[in-house]
Amino acid sequence: MAEQAQGAVPLSAVIADAATGVALALRGEGDPYALSRILRQGDAVSLAALRVLGADALAPYALDHRAPPGGDDETVVRETLAAYPPAADASEVSVWSYRGLVEASHSYLPGGAAHWPPPPPAGADWVTADPWPKLAHRASQLAALALPGLAPGLAEDLTTRTDDLARGFVRAIRRRDWLQAAGLGRWLARMPDVPTTLGLDAGLAFVRQMSGGDARVALHVVAAKRFHGRGW
Repeated sequence: MAEQAQGAVPLSAVIADAATGVALALRGEGDPYALSRILRQGDAVSLAALRVLGADALAPYALDHRAPPGGDDETVVRETLAAYPPAADASEVSVWSYRGLVEASHSYLPGGAAHWPPPPPAGADWVTADPWPKLAHRASQLAALALPGLAPGLAEDLTTRTDDLARGFVRAIRRRDWLQAAGLGRWLARMPDVPTTLGLDAGLAFVRQMSGGDARVALHVVAAKRFHGRGW
């Protein structure tokens, strides 16, 4: 896991290692999940990896892997939120991903919402204004917010553009952009009226197979299946 000789490991490897740990937990495999076992408190690379994974790092706690109250997991999340707040000129994706981690902390960690920072405001005008290729790109980067109960307003807005997200899903597969395809497939898995002609279940399985073992692709596909029953 990431904790082994982590000081010399590049950020991408720590992210992949953590994503693998989350996916294992979502499949019910491996040891009981603890965020602090795969991303250590006080370690700069771990905190950066958690900021990238966002709410997904807490996804197993949305199931029955409950975090112990007041433990190291809370410390890791708090350190990350303090170290990587969105800047004043941050992109919408950066603000939304930060907000998603805060929301997931409120929902999945037992410390109590009163002790967590409030989610920062985040605009969603881009959901209606963006042309579909740009919309697909942004939505795929925010796939961690497709977790149950998170970002309900954003999810509702994205539902109005289901067809455009489906177009993006097909385009990403054709371009062999497996991470974007997996992220879009995960959002589509949460939506109620996905066209049956899209073949979402087979598409998600294909994306995972073709991704060459990409850990973040696997995490998105496993989450689509575990939380929304889509994919094989």
